[in-house]
Amino acid sequence: MSEITVTREDGEGRHGRYVARVAGIDAEGEITITRRGPSVISADHTGVPEAMAGLGVGRALIDFMLADARANGFKIIPICPYVRAQYARHPEWADLFTTKPGEDPTTA
Repeated sequence: MSEITVTREDGEGRHGRYVARVAGIDAEGEITITRRGPSVISADHTGVPEAMAGLGVGRALIDFMLADARANGFKIIPICPYVRAQYARHPEWADLFTTKPGEDPTTA
């Protein structure tokens, strides 16, 4: 399995992303985020190109985002369907999210 490197890139304004790269693959996976307040972000969209399919990039992105939230004391609004689905499978992450596992954030 190829080594996945994940970093956080803070963009202009409130937007940023977690970016995954794999050596030898000219593509990037990402979770786009929006800072919603001093201690809340939303995970807006996860994208993993076909060149990275099956390498565990999506899970590596989520793991990095969760570690970042834990280390920096913020919560995550799971807007992205992929993030929401993974969270539903892992209720032990509940302390890092603004909703209950499987709950739609628009109804929370």
